[in-house]
Amino acid sequence: MKKYVLVCAGLCLAMSFTSCGSSEKAYRKAYEKAQAQAQQQQQVQPQQPAVVQQTVTTTPVVTPVQTVPSTQTQVVESDQVQVRQERVAIVSGSGLLSYSVVVGSFSVIANAEGLQQRLKNAGYAAQIVKNEDRNMYRVVASTFNDKTSAVQSRDQLRGTYPDAWLLYNAR
Repeated sequence: MKKYVLVCAGLCLAMSFTSCGSSEKAYRKAYEKAQAQAQQQQQVQPQQPAVVQQTVTTTPVVTPVQTVPSTQTQVVESDQVQVRQERVAIVSGSGLLSYSVVVGSFSVIANAEGLQQRLKNAGYAAQIVKNEDRNMYRVVASTFNDKTSAVQSRDQLRGTYPDAWLLYNAR
C-alpha cells in the first residue's frame, strides 16, 4: 500500500513540474517581438529633427562651515588650491617631498599596486603610502618641494584621473 502511495505521489509531482514550465516558443516570440520594436524605433528616429537646444544655468553652491575633530584629515586652503594634510608612511617608493599628487586611494594594497604599475608604465615615479589613521593606501603619482609644481602636475593628471588631489606630508 505504501508503495502505491509513493508511486502516485511521485507521478503527480512529476506531472506538476512538467506542466508548468515555460516553452522555448514563448521565449522566441518575446525575442522576435523585441527585435521588431527595435527595428521600428531605428527607422523612426532618423526622420525626427535632431535639433534640440538646452539652456543650462548654474547657481554657485555654498557649503556651510563645519567643525571637524582633529582626528580627521585637515584641508589647508591657500592660494585657492586645497591641500590635504595627512601623516603617511611609505610602503613602496623612494620617498615623499613636501607636496604630492595623489591619484588613487584604496583599502586593499593589491589595488594600489595595480594603479602604481599603470602609472610606472606611463612614465611616472609612482609610490604607495599608507595613512594609518584611515587604513588607506594612497597612490602618489608625483612629489614636489613646492606647491606650484605640484598644482601643475595635478592639473595635468586630472585629464586621466579627475579625482587627483594634493597631499601635504605632515612628517
